[in-house]
Amino acid sequence: MRKKASRDRRLSRRDFLRHTSSALAAGTLMGFSGGLSCSVTPEPVNVVLILIDDLGWKDLACYGNPVVETPHIDRLASEGLRFTDAYAACCVCSPTRASILTGKYPARLHLTDWIPGYNPKNRKLIRPDFNQQLLLEEITIAEALKKAGYVSASIGKWHLGGNGFLPQNQGFDLNVGGDHRGQPPSYFAPYRIPGLENAPEGEYLTERLTQEALNFIEENQNRPFFLYLSHYGVHMPLQAPEDLVEKYRKKLKKSPFPMKPVYAAMIEMIDRSVGAILKKLEERKLTRKTAVFFTSDNGGLTLFGITDNRPLRAGKGSPYEGGTRVPLIAWWPGVIRPGSTCTVPVISNDFYPTILEMAGIPPWKQNPTDGKSLVPLLKGKSSLERDSLFWHYPHYHPGGATPYSAIRSGPFKLIEFFEDGRLELYNLAEDIGEANNLIQEMPVLAHDLLEQLRAWRREVNASMPIENPNI
Repeated sequence: MRKKASRDRRLSRRDFLRHTSSALAAGTLMGFSGGLSCSVTPEPVNVVLILIDDLGWKDLACYGNPVVETPHIDRLASEGLRFTDAYAACCVCSPTRASILTGKYPARLHLTDWIPGYNPKNRKLIRPDFNQQLLLEEITIAEALKKAGYVSASIGKWHLGGNGFLPQNQGFDLNVGGDHRGQPPSYFAPYRIPGLENAPEGEYLTERLTQEALNFIEENQNRPFFLYLSHYGVHMPLQAPEDLVEKYRKKLKKSPFPMKPVYAAMIEMIDRSVGAILKKLEERKLTRKTAVFFTSDNGGLTLFGITDNRPLRAGKGSPYEGGTRVPLIAWWPGVIRPGSTCTVPVISNDFYPTILEMAGIPPWKQNPTDGKSLVPLLKGKSSLERDSLFWHYPHYHPGGATPYSAIRSGPFKLIEFFEDGRLELYNLAEDIGEANNLIQEMPVLAHDLLEQLRAWRREVNASMPIENPNI
C-alpha cells in the first residue's frame, strides 16, 4: 500500500507542477488583482500563518477578555480584519491542522480525531478507524507554493504523523520542532523535541520557536516565503515564566473572570511572539508585501477552570460553539481596511485557497478543495458564495462529548448526535449560547438541514461509528 501511495503521489505532484508551469507561461502566476488575473504584481505576497493550540474565542483582549494583555494581537485587529464567526474544522487539533494544510474537510481526509485519538471501552458506539497521519497523496500548501518560487517553513507543532510524514516530507523546506507528538513534556528546556536538543536549560519554548521564525524571515527576506508558525502554546501542560504568572495572580484576584493565572501568562507570551514577528517584518521593510493570519486549532479548554468561553457554550471537544468557534485575525497592509470586522462564517479549510490566490496560483480542478478563498472578504466584500459549513466528529472525547455531525447554514446550526439520533437546532444570531433548542418549533428547517448534512457525509465518504455489540 505504501509503495502504491507513493507512486500515486508522484503522479499527482507531477501533474500539479505541470499545471502551475502552464500558468507561469501564461503570465497568470503571481498575478493578483481583485482575484486571479493576467496582471503581474511586482512582488509576490509573503504569508505568515500563526496557529495557536487550544486558544479560546474569548481569550484575547480584542475579543472581549477582561484580564489578558494582548497589545500586539490587538494591533493586528486594529490594523487588520477581525472575524467574529470563524471556525476550526474540528473540535480537536490534528483534523483542523490537516484541513488548514490541504483545504479539505477532515471527514474527506478520514483524519477525524487527534492522533492517536481516544478509544474508550464499554461505550454504545465503536469509533471508526481513521488515518494516523496526513497522507502523502495530499498536496499541501507548502507543495502548492513551491513551484511559484516560495520557500516554506513549519516551525512548532506538527501532530500529523511521524517519520515519513513530517513537514519535510510534505513540501516544507524547513521543519523546526515538529514531530508526531501532540505536546512536549515541558515548556522549559530540555524539551525532548527532535532538533531542539541543544536548547539552554530553562529556555521557554514559545520564545525559542519565535526566534526560529525570526531567523527564517531574516534568511529569506529577499524571496517569497510561507511561514507556518504553529505554537505548542497554550495547550497543557500549563507552564509560563513565574514573574508573569504572579502578575496574573494579582490581576485575577481583582477580576471575577474565571481563568488560570498560568494560562493567562501563556497567552501573553504568545502575544509577545506576535509582536516580535511584526517588528521583524517592519525592520526588513516587508510589511507592505506580507500578510499575517492569526487563529486557533479549536475552542478553549474549559476543563479544570483553565478558561471560560462564555457566551459560547462548552469548549474543546464539544459540538457546541465553544468547541469550534475560534479567533481569526487577518493583517494585510494596503489591502485590508484597518479596524474592520467580518461576520461572515468562515472555516479553517479556507486558508488553503486563500493563500494560493494571494500567491497567484490558479485553482487546480484535479485537486478540488472544500474551502473558499477569503480574499473577497479581505478586500471588503460582505459575503461568500457558500451555503453551509460542516463538522463530523465520530468519536468520544475525554471531556464527555459523544460522536456527532453538525451543519451551520446562515444563522442556524443543527447537531446530530449518533448515540441516540437526537437533534438540536439553534439560531446563533439570537442564541449564541445555544440555550434554546428549536427542534420542536422548526421541524421543516431541521429536516432540510439534516438532509443536507447527510448528503454531505455521503459526498465526502465520511466514516461512521458502529454500534457496540457488547453493550
